[in-house]
Parts: sequence; structure tokens; C-alpha cells
Amino acid sequence: MPAQPFHLAFPVDDLDAARQFYGDLLGCPEGRSAEHWIDFDLYGHQIVAHLAPGRSGRQASNAVDGDDVPVPHFGVVLEMGQFEALAARLREAGTQFVIEPHVRFKGLPGEQATMFFLDPSGNALEFKAFADIGQLFARQ
Repeated sequence: MPAQPFHLAFPVDDLDAARQFYGDLLGCPEGRSAEHWIDFDLYGHQIVAHLAPGRSGRQASNAVDGDDVPVPHFGVVLEMGQFEALAARLREAGTQFVIEPHVRFKGLPGEQATMFFLDPSGNALEFKAFADIGQLFARQ
């Protein structure tokens, strides 16, 4: 069965900054919006930035394969070409990565390219890609 789109609502401090980050930098088409929220199309998934100053940002982290991974975080599993293009666009824009684009679990089940960065409100995003998408749920 094909995957169904997910819906995620998250807090932001500034809707104009969210619109620039998600719309302009990440290339997410904008959907409906109102005074306190904006819908974005994140690779076919509905994410909603809700104005809630002071309620967003990095709060914890866990060690994963030698990296300090921010928790909570969200993102999308991309095709490898999409991942590489996004990483290049983010680098070109001067994005400061929490975890630079790299390959995690090299040579192991679940090998993946991954990168982490923050939106203007401090919400952590992870984008990843698998050379073999069949390894998405691989166990070690």
C-alpha cells in the first residue's frame, strides 16, 4: 500500500520567518493560511506552522552513531538525488547544520545519508535518503 500523507502541526515564533524558510528556502508550496498559522506542502505532506512564540526549539538530544541528534525533530526521507540537491541548496544559502550531511551506519543495515538543521524558531529538521529504500526499516 502506498504511504499516506502525514499532517504535522508545530510551533513557530514568527510566521514571516517560517514563510521564508519553509516556502522560499525549502521550496514548500504554501496552502491555506490565517492570521496565526500557515499550511505548507512538504513533499506531499501537510505541515502547519502555528504562531506560538516561545514554544518551539531544541530541547533534548540522543547519541546516534556518534552524532548528538536533536529530539524532537521531523523531516522527510528523500531520494538520494533530492537529498544531494537539497544539501547543496542549503549550503549555498549558508545554512548552519546541527549535523552536516553525511552517511550514517556505513556498510550496515539501514545505511543512510542524513542531515539536521534548525528552522528560524529552533525546530529541528532531519532529511535523509537511502541508496536502498528497502533498508528504511532495517534492523541491525
